[in-house]
Amino acid sequence: MFSDTKKGKMTTDNTSQQNIIAQGTTIVGDITSKGAFRIDGTLQGTLKTTGKVVVGKAGTIKGALEGVNADFEGKFSGKLKLSGTLSLKSSAHIEGEVEVGKLAVEQGATFNAVCSMKGAVKELNKGEQQQRPRTETERTA
Repeated sequence: MFSDTKKGKMTTDNTSQQNIIAQGTTIVGDITSKGAFRIDGTLQGTLKTTGKVVVGKAGTIKGALEGVNADFEGKFSGKLKLSGTLSLKSSAHIEGEVEVGKLAVEQGATFNAVCSMKGAVKELNKGEQQQRPRTETERTA
């Protein structure tokens, strides 16, 4: 399932199963995967995946996360970059730099981050262009 590509780096090609970092487990290093992740332990390093990431209440990521969608009940500290949605449950604690397409935050979650929402800017710009008043030239044409 896993193959060692470089010292301190692991990859997996199996997209049908969920990778689990269990409570009480600490992984130090970088992980690249196409599969989903459930983290109830601690990851210190970088996680890059196209699968969904779920961080349970006991889970912690210190470092970087790059992916599509993530649900947090636990803690994150570092740089988080998602092309899709970041969902924060009430027990979530996020600190650092965050770049997401969409953000959903439950009441009680802690979100201390510099945040940019890439998808929202594109949608806003599109909406502004559609609602722009027509000029006199455009009205007569």
